[in-house]
Amino acid sequence: MASVAYSLSVKHLQIATSGELRDGQTIKFQFVRDGERTDGFLARFSGEVVAYENKCQHIAINLDSEGGNLFSRDGNHFICQSHGAIYEPLNGLCVRGPCEGETLRKLEIEICDEKIWLTEPATRIIRSG
Repeated sequence: MASVAYSLSVKHLQIATSGELRDGQTIKFQFVRDGERTDGFLARFSGEVVAYENKCQHIAINLDSEGGNLFSRDGNHFICQSHGAIYEPLNGLCVRGPCEGETLRKLEIEICDEKIWLTEPATRIIRSG
Protein backbone atom coordinates (compact mmCIF):
# COMPACT_ATOMS: atom_id res chain seq x y z
CA MET A 1 0.00 0.00 0.00
CA ALA A 2 1.39 3.42 -0.93
CA SER A 3 1.84 5.95 1.82
CA VAL A 4 0.36 9.39 1.45
CA ALA A 5 1.92 12.47 3.02
CA TYR A 6 -0.29 15.32 4.16
CA SER A 7 0.89 18.78 5.01
CA LEU A 8 -1.02 21.19 7.19
CA SER A 9 -0.92 24.75 5.97
CA VAL A 10 -0.60 27.19 8.86
CA LYS A 11 -2.04 30.62 8.27
CA HIS A 12 0.23 33.46 9.36
CA LEU A 13 -1.63 36.23 11.18
CA GLN A 14 0.06 39.56 11.87
CA ILE A 15 0.05 40.57 15.53
CA ALA A 16 2.20 43.71 15.44
CA THR A 17 5.19 45.35 13.87
CA SER A 18 8.61 45.05 15.44
CA GLY A 19 8.70 48.83 15.99
CA GLU A 20 5.60 48.70 18.20
CA LEU A 21 7.33 46.48 20.75
CA ARG A 22 10.14 48.04 22.77
CA ASP A 23 12.34 46.17 25.24
CA GLY A 24 10.44 45.56 28.48
CA GLN A 25 7.06 46.05 26.80
CA THR A 26 4.17 43.69 26.08
CA ILE A 27 1.35 43.69 23.56
CA LYS A 28 -1.77 41.75 24.49
CA PHE A 29 -3.99 40.13 21.88
CA GLN A 30 -6.60 37.45 21.41
CA PHE A 31 -6.69 34.86 18.69
CA VAL A 32 -9.35 32.41 17.62
CA ARG A 33 -8.29 28.76 17.64
CA ASP A 34 -10.79 25.97 17.05
CA GLY A 35 -13.62 28.49 17.42
CA GLU A 36 -12.45 29.62 20.88
CA ARG A 37 -10.92 32.98 21.81
CA THR A 38 -7.56 32.63 23.53
CA ASP A 39 -5.62 35.45 25.20
CA GLY A 40 -1.98 35.86 24.32
CA PHE A 41 0.81 38.37 24.63
CA LEU A 42 4.01 39.37 22.90
CA ALA A 43 6.96 40.61 24.91
CA ARG A 44 10.42 41.91 24.13
CA PHE A 45 13.03 41.08 26.75
CA SER A 46 16.79 41.56 26.31
CA GLY A 47 16.17 42.16 22.61
CA GLU A 48 14.31 38.86 22.11
CA VAL A 49 10.63 38.70 21.10
CA VAL A 50 8.54 35.95 22.71
CA ALA A 51 4.83 35.08 22.74
CA TYR A 52 2.80 33.11 25.28
CA GLU A 53 -0.78 32.33 26.13
CA ASN A 54 -1.84 34.81 28.80
CA LYS A 55 -2.78 32.15 31.34
CA CYS A 56 -1.25 31.48 34.75
CA GLN A 57 -0.23 27.85 35.24
CA HIS A 58 -1.56 27.82 38.83
CA ILE A 59 -5.17 28.72 38.02
CA ALA A 60 -6.32 29.33 34.46
CA ILE A 61 -6.70 33.12 34.66
CA ASN A 62 -4.84 35.87 32.83
CA LEU A 63 -1.53 36.89 34.41
CA ASP A 64 -2.72 40.50 34.34
CA SER A 65 -6.23 39.75 35.57
CA GLU A 66 -6.21 42.93 37.61
CA GLY A 67 -5.49 45.03 34.52
CA GLY A 68 -1.82 45.83 35.15
CA ASN A 69 1.47 45.17 33.47
CA LEU A 70 2.72 41.65 32.77
CA PHE A 71 6.28 42.50 33.81
CA SER A 72 7.37 42.67 37.45
CA ARG A 73 8.30 46.08 38.86
CA ASP A 74 12.01 45.48 38.19
CA GLY A 75 11.24 44.38 34.61
CA ASN A 76 13.09 41.07 34.95
CA HIS A 77 10.13 38.64 35.07
CA PHE A 78 6.50 38.16 34.18
CA ILE A 79 4.29 38.08 37.25
CA CYS A 80 0.79 36.78 37.92
CA GLN A 81 -1.00 39.63 39.64
CA SER A 82 -3.39 37.27 41.44
CA HIS A 83 -1.01 34.75 43.02
CA GLY A 84 2.44 36.29 42.60
CA ALA A 85 3.80 33.47 40.42
CA ILE A 86 7.03 34.67 38.79
CA TYR A 87 8.03 33.51 35.29
CA GLU A 88 11.27 33.81 33.31
CA PRO A 89 10.52 35.88 30.17
CA LEU A 90 12.64 33.94 27.67
CA ASN A 91 11.47 30.41 28.49
CA GLY A 92 8.21 30.93 30.46
CA LEU A 93 9.42 28.85 33.42
CA CYS A 94 7.80 29.64 36.78
CA VAL A 95 10.71 30.17 39.17
CA ARG A 96 8.73 31.19 42.25
CA GLY A 97 5.17 30.83 43.41
CA PRO A 98 2.39 28.24 43.57
CA CYS A 99 3.21 26.72 40.16
CA GLU A 100 7.01 26.62 40.43
CA GLY A 101 8.51 24.39 37.72
CA GLU A 102 5.54 24.79 35.34
CA THR A 103 5.89 26.78 32.11
CA LEU A 104 3.69 29.21 30.25
CA ARG A 105 2.42 27.85 26.92
CA LYS A 106 4.65 29.32 24.25
CA LEU A 107 3.06 30.54 21.03
CA GLU A 108 4.88 30.10 17.74
CA ILE A 109 5.75 33.38 16.05
CA GLU A 110 7.86 34.54 13.11
CA ILE A 111 9.40 37.93 12.45
CA CYS A 112 9.68 38.82 8.79
CA ASP A 113 10.09 42.26 7.23
CA GLU A 114 9.63 43.93 10.64
CA LYS A 115 6.23 42.24 11.10
CA ILE A 116 5.50 39.80 13.93
CA TRP A 117 3.32 36.91 12.81
CA LEU A 118 1.46 34.28 14.81
CA THR A 119 2.10 30.93 13.12
CA GLU A 120 -0.19 28.87 15.38
CA PRO A 121 -3.30 27.37 13.75
CA ALA A 122 -5.69 30.28 14.25
CA THR A 123 -8.29 32.11 12.23
CA ARG A 124 -8.01 35.70 13.44
CA ILE A 125 -6.20 38.17 15.71
CA ILE A 126 -7.91 40.72 17.96
CA ARG A 127 -5.56 43.31 19.48
CA SER A 128 -6.21 44.33 23.08
CA GLY A 129 -5.86 47.87 24.43
